[in-house]
Amino acid sequence: MQNQWTHIPILAPEIADLLLQNPDGVYVDGTLGLGGHTKFFLQRLSPKARIFGFDRDEEALSMARQRVSDERLTAVHASYTQAAKTLQKEGINGVDGALFDLGLSSYQLDNPLRGFSLLRDGPLDMRFDLSAELTAEKIVNEWGLADLERIFTDYGEDRNAHHIAMAIMAKRREEKIDTTFKLKNIVETVVRGRGKIHPATQIFQALRIAVNDELGAVENVISSLPHVIKNGGRAAVLTFHSLEDRLVKKYFKDLAAGGEWKLVNKHVIVPSYQEVRANSRSRSAKLRVIERI
Repeated sequence: MQNQWTHIPILAPEIADLLLQNPDGVYVDGTLGLGGHTKFFLQRLSPKARIFGFDRDEEALSMARQRVSDERLTAVHASYTQAAKTLQKEGINGVDGALFDLGLSSYQLDNPLRGFSLLRDGPLDMRFDLSAELTAEKIVNEWGLADLERIFTDYGEDRNAHHIAMAIMAKRREEKIDTTFKLKNIVETVVRGRGKIHPATQIFQALRIAVNDELGAVENVISSLPHVIKNGGRAAVLTFHSLEDRLVKKYFKDLAAGGEWKLVNKHVIVPSYQEVRANSRSRSAKLRVIERI
């Protein structure tokens, strides 16, 4: 079943051009996923190069090892926030480049058992790391009204956060909300009519961010960059929604203002029209790159 999943690495040539300054270097792939970016990078790197690939998802790591099948890759079952600690254990004081792809793997979205997509019915899970305790089901069924409204507002930027939270509270008194379609249907009763984006999209995003503490992870990894990137090295961050991009933009600006880093691209890089046509999931991607000087 694993072989059915496909993953198209987003902005791979652009990232490689900006990140791979040393063909013999050591690099970090912060979200290994199915290994798409790493596989592309290794084609441009020498036999001496090394890539440390991090992922919280053991299924992804297993598939990445099979698909990349290269001794230059060291796959690590851990969040990218653990990169500095892992590299220190390996005796590496700094890397030449690091990519932090903050998006979901296509297989995570397409696999209904993971509960990320509202297009397919499945358990309301949304964990990157299946050993973690907190799930979307737990949040939806156990968290109070104020907390539900808060994450729908802060993480989903949803104008209907209060009414959706109220509807969830009412429905869960009748039955457990344990599938993606049950949650989707609740949102549809509150937000009538559909545009191009389903009304539950932002609610699903909010739950996913809360389950995996995504914004906290972004803050942790960016604050750890001085412990990961060596002088002359670069960090690239690929974001997929405005909350993450605003965080990265602010942190990069603050780092550059300190004088020890410089922005490689002052204006955000987005996929070309051709790439978006070939891979619609790339349409919201934004790339920012910074160099330690």
